Amino acid sequence: MRFLTGFIAIVGPPNVGKSTLLNRILGSKLAIVSPKPQTTRNRIVGILHGNGYQMVFIDTPGIHKTRTALHQSMVKSALATFKEVDIILFMIEMGRPDDPEIAPIIGNIKKTGKPCVLVINKIDTGPKEQLLPIMDKYRKWHPFDAMSAVSALTGDGINTVIDELKSHLVPGPPFFPEDMNTELSESFLASEIIREKIFRLTRKEIPYSCAVTTDKMKEIKGKNLLFTAATIHVETDSQKGILIGKRGGMIKNISRSARLELEKVFGIPMYLDLKVKVEKNWTKNTKALDRLGY
Repeated sequence: MRFLTGFIAIVGPPNVGKSTLLNRILGSKLAIVSPKPQTTRNRIVGILHGNGYQMVFIDTPGIHKTRTALHQSMVKSALATFKEVDIILFMIEMGRPDDPEIAPIIGNIKKTGKPCVLVINKIDTGPKEQLLPIMDKYRKWHPFDAMSAVSALTGDGINTVIDELKSHLVPGPPFFPEDMNTELSESFLASEIIREKIFRLTRKEIPYSCAVTTDKMKEIKGKNLLFTAATIHVETDSQKGILIGKRGGMIKNISRSARLELEKVFGIPMYLDLKVKVEKNWTKNTKALDRLGY
């Protein structure tokens, strides 16, 4: 039996559910999610192992118009993925089929000439009668190789998407061993989970002004304990004050929420040491972006 493989980019506007879809396909959490747009900043690689095939998914930041150096870096990373993959999974949201960010993305898809599957997400949020008009409109826009409607949140329609993608895989050896579902480092996963809690627990500009770096991860021998030290980088002293909170209440909430999830991910009790550091205007400084992993 031939073994089939392929690299697949998950692309689309911000906040359409790309990371939720990746997590659902893999059956485990790799990409952080939040109700806020532009949560994903880095490309996340997830590997699905099937009977006779391997799919390597690349979850990308939402593609959108932007002026800040941080968001320009995010969009540049997403667009670069078009050249690196074999298949494109283009994701939109049923409730926002006319998002102005969509037309430029389809323009980039056309330039690649690569197989592209349209996935309409969030079908659990509205009447399914809306789907046919959306599909008719998109058929006129681009000759998609397949169209599918899903709820990444509930899992409805996911198997159909996998089958459609499988039909575009090509013969070749697996790129990763069967026991590997990502190439992300443990320190990166720790930083992302901490950042997710910041997105969920803080408001306004705070989540978008924060970056997280993991400074140290070390298992304490004889104590079955993973010590993790991380730094939250912000742009102003006032943001630092908000993150720490009255009597340290906010940073304690972030630390506790992150620690509980990290313990599930790594399967070991954890001591999490968080500190907050001011790095003025880091989202606009290309050297700072590079140092912080963007």
